[in-house]
Amino acid sequence: MIQVRGDSRSGWHRGHVIVAPDKFKGSLTAGQVAAHLAAGLRRARPDIPIVKVPVADGGDGTVDAMVDAGYARMQTGVTGPVGNTVAASFAMRGETAVVELAEASGLRRLPDRPTPGTALEATSAGTGDLIRTAVLGGARKIILGLGGSACTDGGSGLLTALGARLLDADDQPLPPGGAALRNLERIDLTGLIRVPVTVASDVDNPLLGPRGAAHVYAPQKGAGPDEVEALEQGLARFAEISRRDLGTDLSERPGAGAAGGVGFAALAYLGAQIRPGIEIILEQLDFDTLLGGARMVITGEGALDRQTLHGKAPIGVARAAARAEVPVVAASGRRTLTLTMLRRFGIEDAYALTDIEPDPELCMSNAGPLLEQLAVHIAETRFDREVSRNR
Repeated sequence: MIQVRGDSRSGWHRGHVIVAPDKFKGSLTAGQVAAHLAAGLRRARPDIPIVKVPVADGGDGTVDAMVDAGYARMQTGVTGPVGNTVAASFAMRGETAVVELAEASGLRRLPDRPTPGTALEATSAGTGDLIRTAVLGGARKIILGLGGSACTDGGSGLLTALGARLLDADDQPLPPGGAALRNLERIDLTGLIRVPVTVASDVDNPLLGPRGAAHVYAPQKGAGPDEVEALEQGLARFAEISRRDLGTDLSERPGAGAAGGVGFAALAYLGAQIRPGIEIILEQLDFDTLLGGARMVITGEGALDRQTLHGKAPIGVARAAARAEVPVVAASGRRTLTLTMLRRFGIEDAYALTDIEPDPELCMSNAGPLLEQLAVHIAETRFDREVSRNR
C-alpha cells in the first residue's frame, strides 16, 4: 500500500508532500524515482510527511506503478510479438486488472532489433493472452494501457487470443501480423471473450491514412516504405471487413491507431472507451483523496520536453493538483521546456539532473544519487514557500 512515513494512508498528517513521478526511461522505474526523491527530501527536512505515489500514463511501467500502489503482480507466459514465448505481468486488485501492452507485445519483447520482417509479422496476441488470463482469474474490468508496441496488426492478434477467428477466402486462419490482413475475408466472433475494457492512451491518431498507425508508427518498428504500404493495405482491409460486419466505421475514431491499431480492435470489438492514460491511473491510485491537505506535489519524468505537454504523466498530475489548489514542481533528467511554458500547465518550478551534472551519460548512470541531491535542493529552495502558502 501507499505509505506515509511508515504509516498507512489513514494516518497521514496535514501538510504532507506527495512524490508522484513517472519513470526515468532507461534509468529508473517510477518507484525508484519516488524512493530517491523521498530520501533526498527526508535528508533535508526529516519532519516532512511524505506520500510516495509512482505514476504512469498507460505505457511502459504502468504495471510496475500499480504494483507499487498495492495491486498484486500476476505473471504468466504469453506469445511474444514474433511468436516467441515471454514471461509477462499484469496487475490485479479485486475485479480490476491493469494490462500493459508493452509487457507482452512491446518492442522490448523482440528477441533482436526490429526488422522489415518483424514489422510485417509482429502480433498483439500476447496482450490478448494477458486479458484472457486476467478474465479467467476473476477480472470483470480491464484497463488496457497502450504504448511501446512492436506490432501493426490492428489488434487482430489480440482478438485471436481472445477467441475470434480471422479467416481468408478458403476459410483458413490468417497468419499473424498486419500484412496478412490483406487476405482477410471473414471474422468469426463466436468464441470471442468479451469484458469491459477502458483503454489508457494519449494517442489520437486514426487507424488509416497519413496520420494512421502504419504511416506514423510502423517506421519505428522496422518498416520501410514497402512495408508501410503493405501494412496500410492490411489495416484498410481489416477496417473494410469490420465495417461490413459490424455496420459501423470506427477507423477514424481518435485513438484507433494507437499501438499499431490495437485501439481500433478494442473500440470495434470490445466496446472500449479510450481515455487519457494518466487520468485513469490517478483514479486507480485515489490521487484526489491523497491531495487532501497536501502542501506540495513533486512530479516528473526522464525528459520534460514537447512530448510532456501532450498528456504525459507530469501534466496529468499537475492538472489534478490544480483542482485541489496544491502547488506542483517537477524533477527530470533533462528539461527543454521553459518555465513560462510549464507554468501554463500548472507546474510552478522545474529542476533537472543536468542542472547539477551536465554530462547526460553520468545523469543516466548515476540518476539515483543525483535525484537525492536534487530533492535536497528542492526542499531547501521551495518548502518554506509552500509551508507559508498553506498555513
